[in-house]
Amino acid sequence: MASVAFEHVEKTYAGGTRAVVDFTLRIEDGELLVLVGPSGCGKSTLLRVLAGLEGASGGVLRIGDRVVNDLSPQERNVAMVFQDYALYPFMSVRRNLEFPLKMRRLSREDIGRRVDWAAGLLDIAGVLDRLPKQLSGGQRQRVAMGRALVREPAVFLLDEPLSNLDAKLRVQVRAEIGDLQRRTATTMMYVTHDQVEAMTLGHRVAVLDHGRLQQVAPPRQLYERPANTFVASFIGSPPMNLFPTRATVDGHGRGSIALGDYAIPMGARCALAELVRERPDAPLTAGIRPEALHRIANEAAVDAVRGTVEHVEYLGHETVAYVRVKDAAGAPGVRLTARIEGTQRLAQGHPLALQVDPGQIHVFDESGARVNDDAGA
Repeated sequence: MASVAFEHVEKTYAGGTRAVVDFTLRIEDGELLVLVGPSGCGKSTLLRVLAGLEGASGGVLRIGDRVVNDLSPQERNVAMVFQDYALYPFMSVRRNLEFPLKMRRLSREDIGRRVDWAAGLLDIAGVLDRLPKQLSGGQRQRVAMGRALVREPAVFLLDEPLSNLDAKLRVQVRAEIGDLQRRTATTMMYVTHDQVEAMTLGHRVAVLDHGRLQQVAPPRQLYERPANTFVASFIGSPPMNLFPTRATVDGHGRGSIALGDYAIPMGARCALAELVRERPDAPLTAGIRPEALHRIANEAAVDAVRGTVEHVEYLGHETVAYVRVKDAAGAPGVRLTARIEGTQRLAQGHPLALQVDPGQIHVFDESGARVNDDAGA
């Protein structure tokens, strides 16, 4: 196996479209890194550039200690799994697994050993004599992964491999990929637009938007300490509540933010205090995760934020309520999403009192960058 390094990599297509912009990232040997972002953000392009299927417009690509910019796909020793499986329909499973090894002119003994190893690892030994059309979607995906594994690549690339599977099968195969990576200690780059896949699979997750790396971090850090408003809104389901706000800081460095006509205390926020002192009128954005809003029975409580239910989703283990908090003048105010444990008796137009967890408030400046460093800690 090997590490992977992108050093200021660029990809610009004819006509000037910049798919990847100044991308720098190192993936350690044996790490499973997930690239996640919306459609068209450049994540699949990065995979294809690393595989040698497309050339980089600038920057340096390394696999292990080798610069691979000018090497052919075969010379890079990477294996790629696509979302459409890309199996030969007229070949049996065994012949699909053998094909890349025969192209490399390996001995019959080596081919047999590697195919048997991959078939046992992926639990497809019982279907080796079947054609792809005789397999389920999950079995086809395992065959596609097996065909990549038998090559014993330095890096394993997966481009949205679960997109064609139904929801239940996605969960199963996702777990199998994670288990496979742990057992083989293979260096993997996994591309997806599904943030659930990203958060459950990746040792680290790299978030892209418009070809630019927004943040790379372990899943928990990504969720609890998003670097900017894009990451905050993209990671999490339901997404983080984001709304324009103003902040005040007292002489002891204790801050509060405005939520409609309510002032939400935040405690000590050094970076925020400095920003407020330097630019008291700076436009800010506040963020609150839905689970940081707690329903309380006492609507008259001092720290209660009162609103009106606009929509409710009952999910069995929890209730998701969409609540409108109006200001004193009756203006529309702020719409919040609250994640409440259990099944709640709520209906449209129902008044609802919420309490905000002050330790879970995130603040971002006018550029979208995070201001406070301790929320979510």
